[in-house]
Amino acid sequence: MSADSRKVPAVRSPLLRTLRQAVRAQVPAAERDFWNRVEAQGTPLVEADPDGDPAHRLVTFLWRDDPGHPATDVLALLHTVTDKDRHAGDLTPHLMERVPGTGVWALSHRLRADHRASYQFHVAHGPREETLRTDRAAWLKVLDEAVPDPYAAAPGLPSRDGRNPASVMELPDAPPQPYVQGDAATTGKTLSAEVDGRRVTLHLPPDPVTPLAVAVLLDGEMWGPVLDAPRMLDRLHATGSLPPTALLLVDTMGRRMEDLSCSGEFVDWLADVLLPWAADTYDVTAPPERTVIAGQSAGGLTAAYAAHRRPDRFGRALSQSGSFWWPDENAPDGAGPEWLTRQYATAPRRAVRLHLEVGAQEWMLLAENRRLRDVLRTRGYEVTYAEFNGGHDYACWRGGLVEGLVGLLGS
Repeated sequence: MSADSRKVPAVRSPLLRTLRQAVRAQVPAAERDFWNRVEAQGTPLVEADPDGDPAHRLVTFLWRDDPGHPATDVLALLHTVTDKDRHAGDLTPHLMERVPGTGVWALSHRLRADHRASYQFHVAHGPREETLRTDRAAWLKVLDEAVPDPYAAAPGLPSRDGRNPASVMELPDAPPQPYVQGDAATTGKTLSAEVDGRRVTLHLPPDPVTPLAVAVLLDGEMWGPVLDAPRMLDRLHATGSLPPTALLLVDTMGRRMEDLSCSGEFVDWLADVLLPWAADTYDVTAPPERTVIAGQSAGGLTAAYAAHRRPDRFGRALSQSGSFWWPDENAPDGAGPEWLTRQYATAPRRAVRLHLEVGAQEWMLLAENRRLRDVLRTRGYEVTYAEFNGGHDYACWRGGLVEGLVGLLGS
């Protein structure tokens, strides 16, 4: 676990200490009063850092046991932080502790005050050794069964593929996300289509405005029906933060790993089929310097690759938590790790602009993103770079997507 995410005993929380003392003193309704207070203020509990550092907080996650079906253990799943320990083969730092004599399960972390992350709980009813299994099959079962926090203070994060939504922890200094939710004064038009056998969603600014820019967003089945990126653009348009921009959401259609791994065929399809279709059918067109391609993880890799391969169509690239490790050391034809970074280092410089962002908690991607940043700067590319205190997480990406689009396309 990183230095910015250190588990501390749950009883360091002043509110939990008060509860424990009241239970020991047999104060009537002590636990009921505790939950009433929790429900009023929301969770997780955010209290002063036990070490007195104003840049950190003591963050305590809480789960209320079901007296009719009590848990044997509860795991608090904090996105990317828990994943790191799971990859290391040890989930014990994420076991919650039960406050004696109560149905209160608690786990405290010492976190930087600018941390944002989605989280869930896995409520176990079996042997601890089963709960702590870290193999892939067991972990997928945990994720399938994980549930949100019923007392969460912040709005939740929708999910897909039948999984439960997640809750979101937003500490006081986390970057604001003003355009993620809320109403827009005007709304654009959203159209669904099939282009060359692939599902596409097109979102247009409100009539009679003509788009001045185009944004192609990968993983469209997530950004469309789940995260509602079209409404995010409506809010940006309503405040003038973004010039009128048409949004093209491209579904993966079950071919994500094939298409989003530096696939020249897929990038050429975007450039030579999708963009001409939008121009011919809806008069949606923009020059390369007003056309951005955006993606996350493997999609972030593909966005940066598209700008490298087809700068004639994609003059702007927005990469969030890009998988720039690709391919692995066993790749055929001697491609080797961090292939795209080496392409940018050796090929003639393209007339493109890039925005990269990555989470400070993304131990598997942070160094690779920094290396690409350094190569781009050395080669004279116009590149902006940001590190947010979070993980491989849509709770962070949805705010970063807005900031990236404004930075690349704003006036």
